[in-house]
Amino acid sequence: MNSVALVKHTQDIRSTLEEGINLIGGFGNLKSPVLVKPNLCTIKDGTGATVTDIEVVKTIIDLLLQEDESLSIRIIETDSQSKYAQEAFDFFGYTEYCEEMQQIGADVATLDQSNTPLAKIQFDGEYFKDPELPEILSKPHHFISVATAKTHYLSYITGALKNLFGVLPRKDMAVYHSKIHEVITDLTRILKPNLNIIDARIGVEDWNGPTTHQIGAFIFGQNPVSVDAVMTKVFQLNPENVQHLVKLVNYNLGSMNPEIIGTSIEEVSVQFGIPKVT
Repeated sequence: MNSVALVKHTQDIRSTLEEGINLIGGFGNLKSPVLVKPNLCTIKDGTGATVTDIEVVKTIIDLLLQEDESLSIRIIETDSQSKYAQEAFDFFGYTEYCEEMQQIGADVATLDQSNTPLAKIQFDGEYFKDPELPEILSKPHHFISVATAKTHYLSYITGALKNLFGVLPRKDMAVYHSKIHEVITDLTRILKPNLNIIDARIGVEDWNGPTTHQIGAFIFGQNPVSVDAVMTKVFQLNPENVQHLVKLVNYNLGSMNPEIIGTSIEEVSVQFGIPKVT
C-alpha cells in the first residue's frame, strides 16, 4: 500500500497517532515480537528534535497493546559512533519506562542489538553479500520505524529509511558512509518495515541541526520509500535527488508520488536548504 497519511498535529500525541494509523488502515497483521525502532542517533540532541520523542514511542506501544495485550514488544537500537545503545536507552528514559511496563505485566523491553547474537541472512545486494545482522531480524517479526524529520549531509534526507542504519551491529558506522545510499537500499530490501511513522512536528536541517523548522505534522505509511518521498516534498526538496529513493523505486519498492491522505503537502510544507552533500 503506497498511500501516505499526512496529519497536522493540533491536539495531543495520542489523537494524532490514532488518526494517522487509522487513515492507513491500522497496524497491519501484528505478530510478536514487534520491533519498534526509534531514532536514537546521539546522546547530545542539540535541537530537541534530533532523536525520537519517547512520548511518541510510549503512545505507539500503548496503542499496540490496546490491539493485543499479549504482544511481545522490543525497542531496538545499536551502538554508533556518537553513542552506545544502552547509554541512550538509559539517558532518554527507555530503561525506566520498560521496567514500569514489566511491573504491570506487559512484555516490553529494550534490546541492545550490539550485544545480541548475529545470524547470516542470505542476500545479494548492492553493498551487502549475506550480511550478519542481529538474530531477531532473521526471524518472523513486525517492524515499526519511528523516525524524525531531517536532512543529512551524506544521505540527503534522514527519515524512516535512514533510521534503519540503527540495526547495523558495529560502532564504526563511518565504514558505510562512502556507500550510504547502497547500504540504505539493501537494509530496506532486507527489513521491509511494516509501518513507518515520522514525527515532523519539527524538521531539522542536517542530522543534528542547528537549524530547525516548525512543520507541525506527522507522516504515516506502510511503505517507507513513499513516506520518505512525502517528507522530502514537505521540505520543498525533490525526492528524485535522493539516490536511495531512486534506487528503491527501481526495485519496485515504493513511489515518489504516492496518494496522500489527510492534510495536503502545501498546508505544512517549509523550505529547507539543499543538503550540502559531501
